[in-house]
Amino acid sequence: MAGEDLIVQFQQLGMSEQKAKETLKNANVTRNLQLALAETKLPLGDGVGMLLYHMATKLKPQIAEQLPLLVRFIVDRKLDNTQRVDAALEYLLKCGQKMNASIDVAELERECGVGVVVTPEEIERVVQKKVKGTYKQTLLEQRYHFNSFKIMQEVRNELKWADAKSLKAAIDVEIFDLLGPKTEADMKPLPKQVDKQPKTNAKPEAAKATATDAAAPTDGANTIAELMKTKVHFHAPGENFKTDGYVVTEHTEQLLRDHLKATGGRVQTRFPPEPNGILHIGHAKAININFGYAAAKNGVCYLRYDDTNPEKEEEKFFVAIREMVEWLGYKPCKITYSSDNFQQLFDWAVELIKKNMAYVCHQKADELKGFNPPPSPWRERPVEESLVLFEDMRRGKIDEGAATLRLKLTLEEGKVDPVAYRIKFIPHHRTGATWCIYPTYDYTHCLCDSIEQITHSLCTKEFQSRRSSYYWLCNALNIYCPVQWEYGRLNMNYALVSKRKIGKLISERIVHDWDDPRLFTLTALRRRGFPAEAINNFCAQMGVTGAQMSVDPAMLEASVRDVLNVTAPRRLIVLQPLKVTISNFPHKGPVELQVPNFPQNPELGTHKITLDRVIYIERSDFKLEPEKGYRRLSTQQTVGLRHAGLVISVQEVVRDPTTGEILELICTSQSAEQAEKPKAFVQWVSQPIELEVRLYELLFKHKNPEDTNEVPGGFLSDVTENSMSVLRAYADRSLKGVKVYDKFQFERIGFFSVDPDTSGDHIVFNRTVGLKEDAGKR
Repeated sequence: MAGEDLIVQFQQLGMSEQKAKETLKNANVTRNLQLALAETKLPLGDGVGMLLYHMATKLKPQIAEQLPLLVRFIVDRKLDNTQRVDAALEYLLKCGQKMNASIDVAELERECGVGVVVTPEEIERVVQKKVKGTYKQTLLEQRYHFNSFKIMQEVRNELKWADAKSLKAAIDVEIFDLLGPKTEADMKPLPKQVDKQPKTNAKPEAAKATATDAAAPTDGANTIAELMKTKVHFHAPGENFKTDGYVVTEHTEQLLRDHLKATGGRVQTRFPPEPNGILHIGHAKAININFGYAAAKNGVCYLRYDDTNPEKEEEKFFVAIREMVEWLGYKPCKITYSSDNFQQLFDWAVELIKKNMAYVCHQKADELKGFNPPPSPWRERPVEESLVLFEDMRRGKIDEGAATLRLKLTLEEGKVDPVAYRIKFIPHHRTGATWCIYPTYDYTHCLCDSIEQITHSLCTKEFQSRRSSYYWLCNALNIYCPVQWEYGRLNMNYALVSKRKIGKLISERIVHDWDDPRLFTLTALRRRGFPAEAINNFCAQMGVTGAQMSVDPAMLEASVRDVLNVTAPRRLIVLQPLKVTISNFPHKGPVELQVPNFPQNPELGTHKITLDRVIYIERSDFKLEPEKGYRRLSTQQTVGLRHAGLVISVQEVVRDPTTGEILELICTSQSAEQAEKPKAFVQWVSQPIELEVRLYELLFKHKNPEDTNEVPGGFLSDVTENSMSVLRAYADRSLKGVKVYDKFQFERIGFFSVDPDTSGDHIVFNRTVGLKEDAGKR
């Protein structure tokens, strides 16, 4: 049917022309409405058309076959409001867990309140009880500022099928009868509540950060807990069949019943990393979604190592993965291994062969590459032959690469007969030499999800094309089938997360190891000083959508800055020291000053610093020939010393006679109370200790270093020269006893964290992030 004809028909349902055009853009709703129109004749009774539209927008694919029944009930006025339509859809979905379930029309009518009439007298009685009883005192206090929706909800609970318009009118009448006409005060809006608490998550700043290749997230939240409770709407445990695309079999109802008995109805998720590399920022999102959703629903989350590839697995990766999960603040309810289930997985593979759903194939790996490999000539080999060959594979009688076990199915992406088992003569770190055949991820993860009674199998969008194999495998074996939900993966611009390519950076000595602070692995971010809370909040701001996101590091840094701004105590440090001698030092000797850790919140403690005749300032805070607008120290301009109560002016500039380099400034001082207010105050140190300070820049020059269109020479050619620089800095002595990962704000410089290379008197700091840019700072 032509679009113009459909618009006319949609308007006959009661839509405006604009609404009809918008509806036409939604293929699912349009298809449902076309099918509904084919089941009836125009014109329709008053309100029927928009009820059909409501039904069409809510109809799920798994109950699409019931559309004629729904249309008939709506046209016959059995479903005469949206509430009854919703009840009918819910009932039909509930029936959907039974394959080819027949609908009990009488029970459907009972569930939808067909024929139930709520009289005006009943509505008036219940509303009066609420308005002049339960809520009377509150109404008298708040008058017309009271939210009457609360009363509406409670009356609905007692009179489920009451007409919404009649109910609203009755509530308005009773409230008017109690309070009388609105006064001038009732017409004024309530004053806004002012939040006096400082915000720890300044989301507006993060929103300003550049997000590229994807719009800045709009469905995010400040914290993972908030995100999971307010923005994420997955199915309830046991209601798997209500999810679009879920495949129902004759066993589904009983399997779900057994599943609920095993779990007690609680949410169970899992985080299943492969232990062949270090986790990166994208994994942080997966950890937060899996653990965060379980926590928000009072459920549990497993940490499951998908250890099915012994060739690349190392003990250090197992340890590092667990450390990073716990560092982000999550504790697995149990740590499991896919290898725990090797025997069960093998037994199920044998069962699939016996059902003629799997076969042993001898095509080489090179032949199976791509999406259009040649069909296997062994696909229809006898079941008994495949059973013997699979047993030979297990016993090590067939060479590596000479045979695989393949499943008889086609994935959404068109890939035919994915591999379930391959031969590898490599001992396994847990099972030793027991096995020489190992299951693939596609075969393993859905079956392990079933074994662990996972309610929500949450994974990134690239696994959407494997959803059919996920459901196919569970249903082929008649075992409990979880629901797979996908979300968009998180990519970071100007970064690499590929294990192989990071390994190349390490082997080429471009970075030192997996925890080099220039990388975006989680160990690297921890070493650089990124707080776990900031990473979690950043993931929350990304939301849980299907869109793949690529964001600039500035967005993550904004979250880091938000957290450190309220948690990192302030200290004075100079990165490039310039000696200053105060000729008229106002004290007889060195003096100790008490300096607040957080100048804006003095109640959060203090630390001591020393002020002496010789101090050191930042070399960049003095200029012989300052440009216009310069605010700091020059031969013609004074500057204040932070926390010292002194203003200094240059008396003499001492130079190296050979090179002309400025070695020292001789200055005079004046009390800040007596001196003219300087244009700026600078940090300084006296009797300092020496620090090693490491400053980091982006490792790559281009946004997508792996994209050969952007970087024809490959990612190794895109490395930034001098992405790490090391300075010998001076700091006040309060930093002498710091511990690894302690975090500070170095005033006027940025946020820094103590590096694990610190030992004894050799203290090393990494710059975590700079301070927020201030265009007016000169």
